[in-house]
Formats: sequence, structure tokens, C-alpha cells
Amino acid sequence: MASEMQNLNVLHPRPSSIVAALYTLRDLGADVVILHGPSGCCFKHARLLEEDGVRVLTTALDEAGFVFGGHKPLTALLKKAVELFNPQLMAISGTCSSMIIGDDLHQAVLEADLDIPVLEVEVHAGYRDNTKGVIITLEAARDKGIIDEAEFVRQKTLLEKATEVERLRGAASAEYLAPERGDLKYQAAERLLELIRQGKRGLNILNAKKETAYMFADITAAVAEVAGEQVDTLANLNDQLGLPKVRRDAVNVASDLEKRGVQFSIIGGLDEYPVTGDVIAQRAQEGGYDFAVVSGVPHALTASALQGLEIFSITNGPRQVKPLRDLGHQHVMVEIDLHPKTMGVTSIVESEFGATLRAMNKAQAKQDG
Repeated sequence: MASEMQNLNVLHPRPSSIVAALYTLRDLGADVVILHGPSGCCFKHARLLEEDGVRVLTTALDEAGFVFGGHKPLTALLKKAVELFNPQLMAISGTCSSMIIGDDLHQAVLEADLDIPVLEVEVHAGYRDNTKGVIITLEAARDKGIIDEAEFVRQKTLLEKATEVERLRGAASAEYLAPERGDLKYQAAERLLELIRQGKRGLNILNAKKETAYMFADITAAVAEVAGEQVDTLANLNDQLGLPKVRRDAVNVASDLEKRGVQFSIIGGLDEYPVTGDVIAQRAQEGGYDFAVVSGVPHALTASALQGLEIFSITNGPRQVKPLRDLGHQHVMVEIDLHPKTMGVTSIVESEFGATLRAMNKAQAKQDG
């Protein structure tokens, strides 16, 4: 079975290693990132990263650059970026084009002769798993002393686990997965409120990946608001773990939940979403629960983790709907366009399911009153 998963030919588009590298550079605190490639490479994500305060520049390689190389434009842009933005930490990310033509990123940095650290990320989009881009970036950060060896090993272990989760239960688990919108949110909310009115007990789980927690936490808050003491809330919001931005995000989300009166138990950091399953499974077995609401990365949990419970899963991946149903999750919802809405924010953002749940609970209370 493991070898079959390893050799599976996934036909639908998968995340890019270059994009993964860019987000990791942001998390490390890079002020300016230069994409050494065509102007359109990773355009959407480059634009989104600017919402988080990262200046993303491009050497804008064209046909001439593909033939003769882009060494001179890259060296010139390194100097220009320092003049324009006075960064404390810069980075260069390779692209498919620059890696194929063989441009030497390190030589360009030497010739630019800057007095700030520059991370050189020799990456392209031809890797099977986008996590490879993260590992290459972390290697560069370790070599520059931005992170230590212990954190590098920790991060690499988590990334290997995340890759395994995607191959076993995620968007890389089938040859082709059609994108789906999942269940209608009002129908799922109606059923969840019915269980709560029946006095059923539940687990309210936030198991989110990095900045996506800003919206998934709104669902966690909404469930806690309507269910009160009938749910126990778990959240991967340990602010002592992860890269700099990841820790700040954990602080912000936890603070917002506390302001809303949501009490929760910590089950890990925002980069530990692929390894929280054992803790969650143990809590599920101990508590005598009837249902579970899992917001973020529900497929990180094995089929046995919440066995016997009625499960409400909320993801932001349209291709994740079928794998979640195959895991036995009875209610699967998708928060469409969640990621763009959580870029550049520092507080919880309203979710569709959270808003639906609150509105229906309010309407029911008015009707009962």
C-alpha cells in the first residue's frame, strides 16, 4: 500500500515548491524577496505576500534571458532593492527558468557585495511535493544562522509528516480529485444546533495551518458561543513553537479567542497540525463525546481518531471533500477563498460557517422566546 501511494501519478494540479519557499521566507522574516524568473511567475502568491508586508520583486527574465542568462539583471536588482527598501533580510528564490539556464545565485550575491544577509534558495517547481521548497529554504536559513540545527530538524520532521498526511488522506491520495464545495453550510449548522439542543457533548477542535487559523478560529469561537459548556475546545496555538511569523499568529489568534471568552486546551503549534492526531484521539476516547467539529486540516486525523462521533469538518481545500467523506466524516464544508482573506491580517476574520451558525442560533432563540 505504501509503495502504491509513493508511485501514485496525481493528475490534478498540486501546490508549487516555489510558492512554498516564498511563504517560508515570509515566515522567517525576509523583508524583500527577489524572484529570479519571468515577471508572471507566481504572480498571484507574490501579490498576496505583499499583503503581509513582504516586498516581492522580479528580474523579469524574457526570451533573451532564457538564452544568455540573467546574472547581470539579478546583481543589479539586489543593489536596487537595498536602495529602495533598506531591508534587514533579503532573499532570492530560483524559478524553473533560472534553474534550467543554470544561473548562479550565490555569485550574484557576492558581486552585489551587500552588508545584509541574503538567503539563496535554489528551488524550482519540478518537485513531487511542495514541502521540498520549504526544506530547501530552511536549509538556507540554517546555513546563514537564521535558525539553528534543532529547529531545522524539527521543521523537517513536521514537513515529512505533512507530506505523508497528504499522500494518505489528502489531495495527493488519488489520481484525480474533482473540486467540490461540500455540504450546504446552513444544513450542517442546523444539524449541529440540533445536537446541541439535545444536550449532546462535543469536541471543538482548531487544527489549522499557520495564518489560515485567523478564519478557522472564527468557527471555533462560534461553536463555543452556541454550545457553551457542552463542548471542550482544543487548539494548536502554542506560541512558543515555530518560525517568527507563525508564533506571532498564534499569539494573535489565542488573544482574540480569549477576548471572546473561549477557553481552550493547547494541542501543539500552528506548524504542528500534521502531528496533533494522537492528542486529539486521546481526548476523544476520554471524554464521552457525541460529536466533533474540526476546523483547519481535518484530514490530519486518522479515521480512528474520532471513531464513533458525528463529525463536522471544515476545510479550505475543494479537493479535500471526497477524502474527508472517505474517512467517514458525515458533514464536510469548504471555506472558499479562505487563504487570500487571511493574508495581512492580525485578528480573527469572519467565516461563512461561523456566521451561518450564529445567525441560525439567534433565529432559533428568537423563535423559542
